[in-house]
Amino acid sequence: MPSPRVAGLLVAVLLLVGGCDRAKRDGADAAIDTRNPLEIAARERGVVRADASDPTGLFERTHELGRDAMCVVPEGAGQWRFAVSASFGPGLSCNARGTIVRAGEDWRMRFAGIEGCEALVHEEDDELRLPGRLPSQCDSLCPSRASLSGLRLPRASWSADDAKGLQLRDGRGNMVRPCGSP
Repeated sequence: MPSPRVAGLLVAVLLLVGGCDRAKRDGADAAIDTRNPLEIAARERGVVRADASDPTGLFERTHELGRDAMCVVPEGAGQWRFAVSASFGPGLSCNARGTIVRAGEDWRMRFAGIEGCEALVHEEDDELRLPGRLPSQCDSLCPSRASLSGLRLPRASWSADDAKGLQLRDGRGNMVRPCGSP
């Protein structure tokens, strides 16, 4: 027969291990309370994911050639507007604007000012991925041999305020907020 000390230790270990397989408490799977002030603040600040059916927010990445960024803000029911900038080194960048709508599981980006220039964009793991090949109508989006084809932009924020605050250089080198005003 084990000593009382060993028996007590054995009982404590069994209780700890037994507690690992407890059923979830009632309400553990309940929906998130979107009226909770902490939840509201986190969503407004873009800390937590709002709704997968809404592309609103800021996407960006920095790399050895510069910075690629895109802002997306609401523009009516089921439609958003965007501005994107991709850097290809000193003095070579591509800037575009347009609208974005839901297309099944993906997003359809329509680039402003160029008839027929649109792309079906896939979102995976909080990253927007443009297709590896854009229609030939999109060739005029970027100077020289630069292209938005294959651009991948990780989500930096779900916040419309962050998207509106994104600053990009325009064609004359001035800093602008392309999603800041309609």
